[in-house]
Amino acid sequence: MYRSGVFVVDVRENRLVQVTGCTGDRVQVRRPGGGLEWEVPPSALRLATREERNAAGLRPYQTGCERCAELEAARRTAAAGDDPGASRKATAEALTHWVMEHCLRGERG
Repeated sequence: MYRSGVFVVDVRENRLVQVTGCTGDRVQVRRPGGGLEWEVPPSALRLATREERNAAGLRPYQTGCERCAELEAARRTAAAGDDPGASRKATAEALTHWVMEHCLRGERG
């Protein structure tokens, strides 16, 4: 199953949606940015690619995850500073969190 906040594609309609939760063997989704939720079988979903998320104007920190928002704020602060190493580290921390917490849930169990 997918974690809440992750963006997936409903392959039945090739529609980008955001996971809002799971109930039994169904995944609850909605359009990015909100709206009514509906349920989809997990077999009809796949993770959205970076290109699909970017084309929709979405970024990882827009998932509603508090940790994503904190890491993005730290990344922006570091990027505005004079230390390229701190900027790279903050970017890596945000990306690592995104991948481990929002993309690999199905693979990790």
